[in-house]
Amino acid sequence: MINSIPQFVILVFSIVFHEVAHGRVALWRGDTTARDAGRLTMNPIPHIDIFGTIIFPLFLVLTQSPFLFGWAKPVPINPWRFRESKKDMAIVGASGPASNFILALIFGVLFRLSYQSLGSEHTLTQAMLFAVVINVVLAVFNLIPIPPLDGSRIVVAFLPQDLAIQYSRIERYGFIIIFGLFFLGILQSILWPVVNFFLILIMGISPF
Repeated sequence: MINSIPQFVILVFSIVFHEVAHGRVALWRGDTTARDAGRLTMNPIPHIDIFGTIIFPLFLVLTQSPFLFGWAKPVPINPWRFRESKKDMAIVGASGPASNFILALIFGVLFRLSYQSLGSEHTLTQAMLFAVVINVVLAVFNLIPIPPLDGSRIVVAFLPQDLAIQYSRIERYGFIIIFGLFFLGILQSILWPVVNFFLILIMGISPF
């Protein structure tokens, strides 16, 4: 459980960074909603989702899960404030996964340095390894084109208006679909090959 503490800190930092990126880019594109709600801060407290940020990761720790995962409250976005609604929503949607890829690249450099100087079993090396993995997982997972995940915001930008409206209606069933795909093993079979590709690209190795 002690080893899970730095992982939990990295997880919370990464998911908060993801949400702040959405808010910052939304502000850049003309929507002040996230800023007005006090959600452009790296202080994790305004971003905490009781289940996704606390209960679910704690459950994984207590059940000795080999991997931690979680999420924060989505930052509030008002697409009607954007200059170009569909295009700007896609840019905002892409900013979250992009921020995680950026973190993965930074942590990847730190992992390589730690690996070379301290060895693979050192606590810092293992922490940097987890940091790369969780950020790649967050990026790839959120790019899945199932509403309300970020990938769906990107897809909408390329759809005709009537089809985009119908596609967006799937959002009410989105997490049911995601959990269904997970329990059937379909999600993992799609997710892990892509995750492994980026892990090898960034670190030169994959822990899976």
